[in-house]
Amino acid sequence: MSAPFVSVDPRLLRAFLAVAEELHFTRAAARLYVAQQALSRDVRRLERELGAELFVRTTRQVTLTADGERLLPLARRMLDAQEELLAAFGQVRPLLVDLNSEGLGTTRRVLMRARELAPAHELTARYESGLTKAADDLLAGRLDASFGRFAGLAPAVRARLAHQPVRYEPMAVFLPEGHPLATLDAVPVRALAGATVYAGAGNPGTREWTGLARQLFERYGILPASPVPMAVGREEFARVMTRTRVPVLSVVDFSAMPGAVLRPLVDPVPLSPVSLVWRKSLVHPGLDALRAAAAKISRAEGWLKKPTEGWIPATDEDVMNGHI
Repeated sequence: MSAPFVSVDPRLLRAFLAVAEELHFTRAAARLYVAQQALSRDVRRLERELGAELFVRTTRQVTLTADGERLLPLARRMLDAQEELLAAFGQVRPLLVDLNSEGLGTTRRVLMRARELAPAHELTARYESGLTKAADDLLAGRLDASFGRFAGLAPAVRARLAHQPVRYEPMAVFLPEGHPLATLDAVPVRALAGATVYAGAGNPGTREWTGLARQLFERYGILPASPVPMAVGREEFARVMTRTRVPVLSVVDFSAMPGAVLRPLVDPVPLSPVSLVWRKSLVHPGLDALRAAAAKISRAEGWLKKPTEGWIPATDEDVMNGHI
């Protein structure tokens, strides 16, 4: 006699997946916006329906059993298939996109164009740090898409994500008002030799940006500023800039900040490689709109044409060209 058919509620698989990726019931419950007791109840119900113990729970830690390890890739595939099915029939959840910072014009323009291309779908923006942090959220299913320097992620992380090159964005520097270099229309990189410049050191969410800056700084004798807490918001940025008088590495399309002037860097032009990044298994019409928007703007404005005097690490260029 064959075993009875078991129909698994996708909600139970989401509960399992959240706990499997967080290995912590409290964090998993917060991620799903449910009470911890309800989450535990769903996991126990799934274990009963499958006839298998999925987690080893102790007072100190949660680990996957062999059956839990076996279920993990299957659960991901089943939930991805459900999203694809719903998308095919127009039943689509909002797409959550991290733009990294409200000041970044490139990412904001891509999102605005995508909303024009897909007015029937909700594309929701958030602004949280850099691609390093966003990558963790992408892989955990807490986020759908982000932007940034794809080459700055670990190879094992890149292997689980997809990316589409968007722009070689010229870098710039924020200088405090009254700084000797602020009178220039553009700042030669060599003029910063021996100067201290802040590039996100100490912020674990922007390691990809700090790593790119480190290569530039080492090449041209620029000193990286010591780690400091992130200045969040325009007023806080202005206060820190006024107090420290330390230049801040940025990009040319960053919006104006009080107490500072933005100047492009030249001779050479350092380039920040920007990609649209998403989880490989993601199927969503909002993502299709983002990709189309990025491609349209890139073509129209030549965002992927490198200036002849541009500087970029060889590894980044290989990643942007699909060689790695």
